[in-house]
Amino acid sequence: MTAADLAQSISRELPFLRRYARALTGSQTAGDNYAAATLEAILSDRSLMAGEETRIALFRTFHAIWQSSGQPVETGAATPREARVQAHLRTLTPNSREALLLRTIEELRYDQIAAVMQCPQSEAEQLVQIALDEMSQAVTGKVMIIEDETIIAMDLKGIVQAMGHGVTGVARTHRAAVELAQRERPDLILADIQLADGSSGIDAVNELLADMGDLPVIFITAFPERLLTGDRPEPAFLISKPYSEEQVCSAVSQAMFFASTEGLTVS
Repeated sequence: MTAADLAQSISRELPFLRRYARALTGSQTAGDNYAAATLEAILSDRSLMAGEETRIALFRTFHAIWQSSGQPVETGAATPREARVQAHLRTLTPNSREALLLRTIEELRYDQIAAVMQCPQSEAEQLVQIALDEMSQAVTGKVMIIEDETIIAMDLKGIVQAMGHGVTGVARTHRAAVELAQRERPDLILADIQLADGSSGIDAVNELLADMGDLPVIFITAFPERLLTGDRPEPAFLISKPYSEEQVCSAVSQAMFFASTEGLTVS
């Protein structure tokens, strides 16, 4: 592969590496720092991309850097919220969240996860299950759903409630979302991008965050690459449509770790 072909191939996968990095660190800045370090390592040693398809080699290089550091890239003094998050994450089985994110958010096969994490496939499968068990029991809170399609909204509500979370309600429009949040503050927002009246789920979320402060948000969209440009603040969790129940459970459980509200129940 020529240098030009390699650059083009990496550029196609970079938005998804950035998505994974943000979900893993809970911070766009820290995630992007890790992604940048990954690219710098590849520029220094192109052999890192040998022997695997581009996506797997890229994620494998990232994982090696992440493992060598053990903590998110420092971006200044940790806030109390960030300190709580990191303390909570350290209680989880090592490598379990990485495996879970690769499986559920990035939709890698178990053999691909094993290649990224340089472990046996059986271990990758075990780590995913451990993460699901640990995180599903860790935190519960209140979720607001912004979704204009009734069937999808009911499905999301059922998944969230089955996990033990409360649902403050379902909003189909920007205005309804603002009104719903004013009645009951959520701990997490689960939002579609395009709403029933032509309004934007992104605009609704931005207004809510401006009013209520930092809340964890999960966006669900058929076009995730449109939100993965790096031109503006991006959500830590972005699920592609059509989604699976496993993906929603994983994103909700992990996003709760980064909640800034104090009303969460921690087991």
